[in-house]
Amino acid sequence: MKSLLVIALAIAAVPLASAQMYKYIDKDGKTVYSDQAPPNTDTKQLNIPSGGSSSPSSPAAAPKTAVERDKELQKGRDEVRDRAKKADDAVKQAEARDQQCAAAKMAYQSYADGGRISKYNDKGERIFLGDEEIDAERERSKREMDEACKKS
Repeated sequence: MKSLLVIALAIAAVPLASAQMYKYIDKDGKTVYSDQAPPNTDTKQLNIPSGGSSSPSSPAAAPKTAVERDKELQKGRDEVRDRAKKADDAVKQAEARDQQCAAAKMAYQSYADGGRISKYNDKGERIFLGDEEIDAERERSKREMDEACKKS
């Protein structure tokens, strides 16, 4: 019974063993790795775990379950949907800016063409603008047009 216990402990201790490696630069300037330290050289000792086992600090990646794969797929779908929504929003904003620019250009053009321009007052009566008022409205509509049509 005791021999069986000793064998079990020995088998359990095998993965914990690690090999000693040494790294140094030889006389030709090449980096050399060896399991024995060379005499009269500056060496760096490396601890390498044995090849037959995996250490507890770096476990092997377990295969993903179906639920995890489904979650990853759903996450990818959500990201694609979000990108498409952002692209659609950008297109709609660009169209709205273009429409605002066109409306501002038309308003400016009506003041730039001149002629008799009228508007309605608070009582609903039609009044004609004077030259000074037309010039002021032309300047205001020019500023609005420049703001609406600027490229950002």
